[in-house]
Amino acid sequence: DQQMLRKTDFYIEGQWVSPSTPKDFEVIDPSTEKPFAVISLGTKEDVDKAVAAAHKALPSWSARSKQERLEYLKKILEIYERRENEMAQTISKEMGAPAQFALSEQTGVGKNIIAAFIDVLTDFEFERPLSSKNPEAKILYEPIGVCGLITPWNWPMNQVTLKVIPAISAGCTVVLKPSEIAPISSILFADIIHEAGLPAGVFNLVNGDGVGVGEALSNHPQLDMISFTGSTRAGILVSKGAAENCKRVALELGGKSPNLIFADSDVENAIVRGAAHCFANTGQSCDAPSRMLVERSIYDKAVEIATNVAKNTLVDEPTKEGEHIGPLVSEAQFKKVQGLIEKGIQEGARLVAGGLGRPDGLDHGYYVKPTVFADVNNDMTIAREEIFGPVLSIIPFDTEEEAVKIANDTPYGLAAYVQSGDQQRIKRVTRLLRAGNVLVNGKALPSEAPFGGYKQSGIGREGGKFGLEDFLEVKAVSGLE
Repeated sequence: DQQMLRKTDFYIEGQWVSPSTPKDFEVIDPSTEKPFAVISLGTKEDVDKAVAAAHKALPSWSARSKQERLEYLKKILEIYERRENEMAQTISKEMGAPAQFALSEQTGVGKNIIAAFIDVLTDFEFERPLSSKNPEAKILYEPIGVCGLITPWNWPMNQVTLKVIPAISAGCTVVLKPSEIAPISSILFADIIHEAGLPAGVFNLVNGDGVGVGEALSNHPQLDMISFTGSTRAGILVSKGAAENCKRVALELGGKSPNLIFADSDVENAIVRGAAHCFANTGQSCDAPSRMLVERSIYDKAVEIATNVAKNTLVDEPTKEGEHIGPLVSEAQFKKVQGLIEKGIQEGARLVAGGLGRPDGLDHGYYVKPTVFADVNNDMTIAREEIFGPVLSIIPFDTEEEAVKIANDTPYGLAAYVQSGDQQRIKRVTRLLRAGNVLVNGKALPSEAPFGGYKQSGIGREGGKFGLEDFLEVKAVSGLE
């Protein structure tokens, strides 16, 4: 057995320091169900230290020119690219993404986000006239201050870069708490930041769980802002804690994203793409198109195609090369997904692919079968709750109005997907969907597009100009020459 990795220190004020109270926590490799690393769970004392360091660094960091901050971003990107294989292997080990996906998608997305923020910061004007009518009044954009950042395990570098990079671009200083389930990639990210020579205290990392470190950050009287990505339940707790001192709160929460497939679309490609997208990352994406809404005339065909996609989706070990999906991240997630598949069967949805238990030939590891339910109605648990596994629910509709009604009948509003060959319909439908992102006919959005949700999918937007502005205060000034 390989050596257990010990990564028990926190990164505070430019150095790796021991936790104030040792509290070991094992990080599990989901493909073996065995620990491969040990971290520490921090306490309020560790958070206080990190926040103090961030405070100390704030005056000089926020006074740096845009040009100086850009130089640091470019350095971070350069080192990140150099160490991308190491990053991919780390992510693969901690959350189970297959090798190829871990490199091109999980690690690649972080690279794209850093590069996009370099462009955004280059173009951003921190001082501008109020308007053409009132040019003598000025608008100044200034860093909000010290920010607590809490990130999840499902897309570790996506979320870390979406928060850390705009925050430091804005001139803020930060304390990051990555998910304790997949923390090793963030420890590597801290190494990258350290190698880039970012001034001490601008970026700090404290590992821990939600109850310990997460709560200490949310409630912290010296933090100006908290940015959280995770479940809606936890986001509500963060908001309650943040209310104590009126912190700004940015939240990116759950989703139950609809994929509306009309008969006038390129049906076969639309179904194949939609089902594959639902199963990608083993279904562990907050914007996964997990509800497939299909026009009645193509419904039977859609069920048949989606069933075949599920049956042809390979599940295998993360270390193997190829286009398969890996395990779910943890035992808790495995039990949750199994429970929801069982609920789908009990509530009378028609199971057409997958189902309970592990795929054939995999007797350990948190692997699940790519699963498709047909004849789902939108009141069933599997249509209401975010499953966070490779489970697709197919729901028939008769009219465009009904499709929109079903699509919007959810507490969430993160993403929505529309497949149609009729431009007028696309224009009508996209305007009616209550979601922060609408992706049409399989076209992806660029890295600088804003990402975030309506309703219980969150508050604020991440990425691009909007993501930078999330970390800025607006000051109106009169009498400036």
